[in-house]
Amino acid sequence: MGFLASRWRRASALDNLDEWGLGGRGFGTFVTWFLIGGDIYTAYTFVAVPALLYAGNMVGFFAVPYTIVLYPIIFVFLPRLWSVSHRHGYVTPADFIRGRFDSKPLALAVAITGILATMPYIALQLVGIQVVLEVMGIGGQGDSWLAKDIPLFIAFAVLAAYTYSSGLRAPALIAFVKDTLIYIVIIVAVIYIPIQLGGWDVIFGSARDSFNSFNADNADAIAAGAASPKGLVPVEALHWAYASLALGSALALFMYPHSLTGVLASASRNVIRRNAALLPAYSFLLGLLALLGFMAVAAGIQVDNAQMAVPELLREMFPPWFAGVAFAAIGIGALVPAAIMSIAAANLWTRNIYKAYLNTEATPAQEAKQSKLISLVVKFGALFFVLGLPSDFAINLQLLGGVWILQTFPAIVFGLYTRWFHRYALLAGWAVGMAYGTWTAYLVEVPGDPGSHFGGSLAVVPFTEDVKGYIALTAFVINLLVAVVLTLAFRALKVPAGQDHTVPEDYKADAGDEGVEDLDVDELSTDTPTR
Repeated sequence: MGFLASRWRRASALDNLDEWGLGGRGFGTFVTWFLIGGDIYTAYTFVAVPALLYAGNMVGFFAVPYTIVLYPIIFVFLPRLWSVSHRHGYVTPADFIRGRFDSKPLALAVAITGILATMPYIALQLVGIQVVLEVMGIGGQGDSWLAKDIPLFIAFAVLAAYTYSSGLRAPALIAFVKDTLIYIVIIVAVIYIPIQLGGWDVIFGSARDSFNSFNADNADAIAAGAASPKGLVPVEALHWAYASLALGSALALFMYPHSLTGVLASASRNVIRRNAALLPAYSFLLGLLALLGFMAVAAGIQVDNAQMAVPELLREMFPPWFAGVAFAAIGIGALVPAAIMSIAAANLWTRNIYKAYLNTEATPAQEAKQSKLISLVVKFGALFFVLGLPSDFAINLQLLGGVWILQTFPAIVFGLYTRWFHRYALLAGWAVGMAYGTWTAYLVEVPGDPGSHFGGSLAVVPFTEDVKGYIALTAFVINLLVAVVLTLAFRALKVPAGQDHTVPEDYKADAGDEGVEDLDVDELSTDTPTR
């Protein structure tokens, strides 16, 4: 289906970013719902969130409230981004930043951040494929790197080939199959597995007893900080950690370039609004999926790597033929978003680095060629994250990306409503937030492994003694404070703020309006003059 997608909704050619990178900018409500849903609810959904609950992580359920908080937020600001992007032909969020703030350095910062944050997210998808194949007995055997990591290279080859040939149409088409399989598997799982285990009261009781037993047996290690306590719900000391993870993740998700790519590929503002209203259906699905972690505890699943808990649960509880269907759902649930992510990162490179600095006269065909090639390079970068960083809990890879990508929020979202912030102040705030967030995340140790790094996404909030919070949200607050203070300073010093290449009407434009419906690919530019 990925390869055949190049013929679906076929254009005269795929040699421009509008067609290859945004699927022709014409997806309606139905296709967009599957595309964005396939983009957001990934192998992370099937593997990492239940893994946290299986491991007794008290804040692991944060993913459910964060997706609930998310949709009212995007209902408000994403239609404005769609309008100004379609009026000016913006393909990436960095295109918008350059046009709004007249700042190539700020646009470059947003582009680099997007690429950097996307790589661990792609890596998370590859990890999801790897653990499924390992449970099936393919890969992960023996001591050689080839035997252990061959699933990653298989996934890379398949993903790279169909992404290169079909662009965004491939994951859009495959998303129909992916979501259908996931819904079938989870509906069967939440009915069939509890019946097999004796009911939900047995499942929650088993999880509670298991976590309490662990806490009692490891009381000394927990007191010394060498192990983390387990539980069903956060204790009072972790309430802010839970809340900040939910809020920070909600603010960060649609800053990712792949999330915005799915939005910009839609046909109108109303398509975005309808999807903001319909997508919470996936939040219900996510809540059910998370409970698979408790089911694995009740079923007595024993694994050293928590990421393998759900695949092992499915293998043991289902007949072999249906376990195969479930594994296929996880595998496709990784390939769909990984394709969109690599396309989005490649578009950032092409528009905001290659065309902005290396080949300012690049034609649409040259842009498309660059994006195709860089989409392959990005996947190699994702392999580095998988092979070079701890991945016992794959969710840490994605949360590390969240620390980075949230630092683009002030420029993108606030920029949709006001130009009060000075371009240099936004750049300075971004730099400070990135530096603080990266360094703080680096210092977090894996519990029980002194001297290790990137062991989690929580750290003590500055100016508090023991209140832990999501590093990304703390860095965002610091970023915003720096931007506000320096904006006041730069305005007082009358530092030039640059020219705004947009006008207020651009943020309300819809399909059929002048300059939107018949957007000519040859006229697309980040330097559209002020009208």
